[in-house]
Amino acid sequence: MALTTDIHSARSETEQQAVVAVITLAFSTDPMARWTFPDPAMYLRVWPEVVRAFGAKGFAHGAAHLAAGHAAAAMWLPPGVHPDSERLTTVIAEHAHSERRADLEAVFAQMEAHHPSEPCWYLPLIGVDPSCQGRGYGSALLRHALEQCDRDGMPAYLESSNPRNTALYQRHGFEVIGTIQAGASPTVVPMLRQRR
Repeated sequence: MALTTDIHSARSETEQQAVVAVITLAFSTDPMARWTFPDPAMYLRVWPEVVRAFGAKGFAHGAAHLAAGHAAAAMWLPPGVHPDSERLTTVIAEHAHSERRADLEAVFAQMEAHHPSEPCWYLPLIGVDPSCQGRGYGSALLRHALEQCDRDGMPAYLESSNPRNTALYQRHGFEVIGTIQAGASPTVVPMLRQRR
């Protein structure tokens, strides 16, 4: 049975902070996030900046969604809007584990190569508060945004950095289009949902 919950755009500063906080909690066990920032204190200090670099441009477009009670959040970027790569590069250069930076640069290059050349909705980040996982919030967030994609007749794209989530995305119509991996990095799976 599908979870029925209020999903709305995070417009106020308080709601935008809640989106970043939920994503930070959700990614605290993500293989790529923790490989990049293995020290817990560093992760908690820097990951919110990574989140903002990847997805904050979506706030101005109403494309960052928050579930009722701040249980889950998704940060989408509409067609033509891209992550703040300059800010992301700076954060990684200043804070990522030094021995992993070259591999990270190669991962980002592969991510860019897999990103569709045609306009699409891009989901850089989605997450559920660990205390609320397994209750359908991820599916509710995906359904909410994919309805917009379908109304617009646009494809959707994401990179799954946690193998546990690949099946969830596949249930919502995303298909694996390759693998991304460099050196000792975890594997990231680029996924595309064709226009409907």
